[in-house]
Amino acid sequence: MSALASVQRARQNVLMTSLPGSHGVGQKRLNSSKWRWVPPEWNKDPNKELKKKLKDSQLKGGSSPSLQAVPVGDGQGSNRPKVPPRFHTLPPVQLKHPLFQSENRPDLHLAPFQPDLVKPISLNKALQFESGHRTLLTAYGVPRNILHEFRILSKPCSLVREVTLSTTKWLDGAATQPSSAKRAVITGQLGSGKSYLLLQAVEYARKKGYLVLYIPRSLRLVDSSSAYVYDPRTRTYLQPEFSAELLKRFRDVNLQAFEELLTSEDVIISGRRMIPKGTTLAELVRNGTRQEVDAPVVLSALVKELQLQSKYPVVLAIDDFQSLYSQSKYRDARFNTLKAYHLSLPRLLLEFASGRQKFQSGAVLGALTTANSEFRVPLELQEALGLTPDVPSGPYIRRKPELVEYAKGLQNIALPSQMSIAEAAALYELWGKEKVLNDAPTDQTFLRLYTESAGNPRDFVWKGVMGSFST
Repeated sequence: MSALASVQRARQNVLMTSLPGSHGVGQKRLNSSKWRWVPPEWNKDPNKELKKKLKDSQLKGGSSPSLQAVPVGDGQGSNRPKVPPRFHTLPPVQLKHPLFQSENRPDLHLAPFQPDLVKPISLNKALQFESGHRTLLTAYGVPRNILHEFRILSKPCSLVREVTLSTTKWLDGAATQPSSAKRAVITGQLGSGKSYLLLQAVEYARKKGYLVLYIPRSLRLVDSSSAYVYDPRTRTYLQPEFSAELLKRFRDVNLQAFEELLTSEDVIISGRRMIPKGTTLAELVRNGTRQEVDAPVVLSALVKELQLQSKYPVVLAIDDFQSLYSQSKYRDARFNTLKAYHLSLPRLLLEFASGRQKFQSGAVLGALTTANSEFRVPLELQEALGLTPDVPSGPYIRRKPELVEYAKGLQNIALPSQMSIAEAAALYELWGKEKVLNDAPTDQTFLRLYTESAGNPRDFVWKGVMGSFST
C-alpha cells in the first residue's frame, strides 16, 4: 500500500468514528471505498407494523389489513402531515384606518319618503325609504345595482329629482282612472336612474294606500331558473315556484287590505279542494302557498278579484320590462325556444301592459334595462315607445304581430341623459357625509367628477365617488 493510500484510509477511519451512529447504526455502504452517514429514521420501515398485523392475521386465518404507503418523516422523526396555520381575523382595535371605523360615521337625519314630502320643496334632497319587517324593500327586494349602493349607505335613500315629481303626479291620476289608461315605461340611457325612479314610484304608491305588485327582477321569469309545466287548459307553461313566491310577497306588503277584501266566488284548487266564497284574500293566498302546485291557480283567482274590487287602486310595477317581449331561455318538449308570452307569468303581465286586462283603478309602470345584452329591447317595443331603433328597422324588416299588439298604447317617461348641477351637488354631498370620499369634498373635486362622468348618475357614483379610493 502506498503512503498516499494509507493517509486517505486513516483520515476516513477518523471521520467515521467521529460521526454519530458510527458503531454500525445508520451506516450504509455504497461501495468498497466510499461511505456516507444516514440517519436511523431513514432506514425505518413505515409499514413495519402493518406487515406484522398482516402476518398475524394470515396465521390466524383472518382478513388481512390493507397496506398503505406511509410517507417517510421529514428527517426529524415526525410523520404527521403539515397543517397550515389557522386564519385569525384582525382585532377591531387594530383597524386604525377611518374606513373601518364605521361607528364614527355620522347619523344621517333624512326625512322619510312620504307623499306629502315629495313636493317641489324637497327637490334635490335625499329622502329615506322605509325598512323593516314587511316593508317594500324587504318583501320584494330591489335591483342588484341599487342593492349594492344600499349596502354602502347607512340608510336606504334616494334623491328627489324633477322627473320624480312628474312621475308621482302621473301616479296621482291612477286613483280615478282604469289601469288601461295609465300604462307607461321609463326609458333612458344606461345608468340614468330608471330603476331608482321606478322604486320611488312604487314607494310613493304604497304610501298613498295603493295595492302594489312590484317585480324588481323580471329577468328571472324568463331565464330558465325555475321549474315549469305545460297546462293544456290555458296552453301556457305554468311557473309554480315563482307564483308561490309572488303570492307571499304580494300578501306581506298589502296584508291590511287583503284582510279586508273578500272573494266573490268559489275557487277550486288541486285535489278538488274548494276555497269558499267570502274568504279573505289573505286566506286565499295562504291556501295557495301551502302547496306550490296550487299557486298558479290561486294567483289567477287573486288577480281576478283585484280586477273586480274598486276600493283600492292597484299599481303593477315591472323592472327589466323588455324581458317580457324577448325570447326566453325555456325549452319545450322538442327543445324549441319558448317565447316569453308562452309562460304564464309573463303572459299575465303582458295582458295588463297591453290593456287587454285592466284594474278598475290603477296603473302599469315598467322600466327598461339596457345593461343585459341577452335580453335586448326588441324593435316592436322601441317603435311603440318612440325610441330611435338600434337595430335594422326598414320597411322590409319583419315585425312580430304579437309583440306589436302587446306594446300598443304604452307611454314613454324619458329620463334626461344627465343630471343637473344641483342634482349632482346634492348627490355628492350625500356620499360625502357617508365618508365615502377619499379626500375632503371640494368644489374642484366635484366639478372634475361631474365632467368625467358626463353627468351620468351611475358613473358619477361608481366611477367618480367610489373611484376616489386608492388600492
